[in-house]
Amino acid sequence: MRSEELHETLLPKRLALPIFASDPLSSVAYATQEILLVLTLGGLAYLHFTPWIAAAVVALMTVVVLSYRQVVHAYPSGGGSYEVVSKNLGPTAGLVVAASLLVDYVMTVAVSVASGVDNIISAVPRLADHRVLMAIGFVAVLTAMNLRGVRESGRAFAAPTYLFISGVLVMVVTGLIRYALGDAPVAESAAYGVTPAPSDANLTGLALLMLVLRAFSSGCTALTGVEAISNGVPAFRKPKSRNAAETLTAMGALAIVMFVGVTALALITKVHITGDACRLTGLTGDCGSYTQRTVIAQIAAAVFGGEHSVGFYVIQAATALVLILAANTAFNGFPLLASILAQHRYLPHQLHNRGDRLAFSNGILALAIVAALLLWGFKANVTNLIHLYILGVFTAFTLSQLGMVRHWNSELRTERDPAPRRRHHTARVINALGSVVTGLVLVIVLATKFTEGAWLAVLAAIVLWVMMRGIRRHYDATSAELAVADPKGELTLPSRVLGIVLVSTLHKPTLRALAYARAFRPDRLEALTVSVDRDEAAALLRRWEEYGIDIPLKIIDSPYREVTRPVVEYVRSIRRESPRDIVAVFIPEYVVGHWWENLLHNQSALWLKNRLLFTPGVMVTSVPWQLTSSAHADRPAARAPGSFRRGEPQGPAPRAGTRHR
Repeated sequence: MRSEELHETLLPKRLALPIFASDPLSSVAYATQEILLVLTLGGLAYLHFTPWIAAAVVALMTVVVLSYRQVVHAYPSGGGSYEVVSKNLGPTAGLVVAASLLVDYVMTVAVSVASGVDNIISAVPRLADHRVLMAIGFVAVLTAMNLRGVRESGRAFAAPTYLFISGVLVMVVTGLIRYALGDAPVAESAAYGVTPAPSDANLTGLALLMLVLRAFSSGCTALTGVEAISNGVPAFRKPKSRNAAETLTAMGALAIVMFVGVTALALITKVHITGDACRLTGLTGDCGSYTQRTVIAQIAAAVFGGEHSVGFYVIQAATALVLILAANTAFNGFPLLASILAQHRYLPHQLHNRGDRLAFSNGILALAIVAALLLWGFKANVTNLIHLYILGVFTAFTLSQLGMVRHWNSELRTERDPAPRRRHHTARVINALGSVVTGLVLVIVLATKFTEGAWLAVLAAIVLWVMMRGIRRHYDATSAELAVADPKGELTLPSRVLGIVLVSTLHKPTLRALAYARAFRPDRLEALTVSVDRDEAAALLRRWEEYGIDIPLKIIDSPYREVTRPVVEYVRSIRRESPRDIVAVFIPEYVVGHWWENLLHNQSALWLKNRLLFTPGVMVTSVPWQLTSSAHADRPAARAPGSFRRGEPQGPAPRAGTRHR
């Protein structure tokens, strides 16, 4: 797609919802489960805390959604939390948010895909041994779809997301109607008891409070991905801010309704689930080989009449699909944020480039590789991955809301109209409440999950923060060094140009290089060869004289058979004798048509170029000689995704009548 076609990729709300909100919508499939897994550490006696914990999660989600509506309207350029914090709290705090979000986006892919695979295994248990391979395969599919472009991926992912939403709502309504009519559905695990974990039996006082707080922090996974819409405002159709805010509201309302419904049905059907199946009492057979179905799978089986019912398979298929597609939120948020950071010179410039389909292809590939490695390292286990989750997103929540409070304070200092002032006061109250609440949750999450694996996420964010600071310092230093202070002084001609043609043997590429070097009309021109075999050097000199070449051939003896070092030392000696002269080195090279042929040619030339490029005052010119095998290479080459885009060399100008891609 041409750059001018970017407006055609902008999203209507019906496509933006599944693209940017699939993560928070799909998290209802495991948020309730994470609450129950923590509470059952103390046995069944503590499940009565579930409604209160769910209510706290709902209240928190409401505050966060309202807060991010303010962000969408105030900062429509798409930086989201990063832009808010950078502009109001400074670039250092902004980098903290950026590092936290980048880590959390990677975790979103890993956790969503792993959870989706869990639901597939709940329907087909014999696939359990292929968990990791399935997870990495799904990441590859998501990567391929996103490389096709934002709009195309939205069309592909819309149907599963809407199927999941409608399926869960039908399940919730059906289950509640059955309960109201006195025919309450019963989960397959309702008959099992749960033995408390040895460290969590008979909890009281502070220990009980910590258990409840751990359950709450696990339930807060329902809020992951809420900020993605604020990062993706530029991808919406006009009016961008209003459409993004309406999509955010719809996402929040749907997520709350589905989360409350699933939690209510989990309590009604008496789902009993633990992290270790051997703690279930009343279980027949080997507990070590028993695979517990997910909470949403047990609810679907109870509501729709068993594990072989059509409704059960529809819910499982939709849940698995949407959980895997929930990673698409990160596949849109991560590349956008990485592009903005690259534009601000905190990440490599390549991440700011768009690919053939106007997607940020390099960011998509980077996210896929890191997420795949994470899934492989943690064996695609949701329980192990979940502890690394949500820490980053609540860091972003807290700092962005605090930044918005400062934003409204700044606006109120200059605004005199009473109506806007009232709106600013209301917005400031919402953001202040959001910063306090999310800050408390951040402390709870950090305290309850740090020793269970969250320290890895903290370490990753710190390393990323340090790396981004280093990249910025490098780019700043490079810009300062390359800045032009005196254009006339930079255009001053050298006193002399000394040309050197490197010769290994006398053949057509050598003669072309000699002719090319002569066309430059240097003040002095000579050929240079390194003698590792005296007989070969003598034969070369004889042929040189037989051909009557009037360019002097200098032979450097190399008793230790080195080629690179003698050439580099000779060129440096010329520079030492004449520091104001420029040395132009011409290197004949073969151009081949197959990648494996490069392994057979040009290795000496490659090493020489790499060494000479570090020598001040030396210009290196490759003189190509096309071999027969390169004849097919004049066809248009397929580009790697995102390569040589935005601001990078595009090759020679197109001929008249051709379309430049």
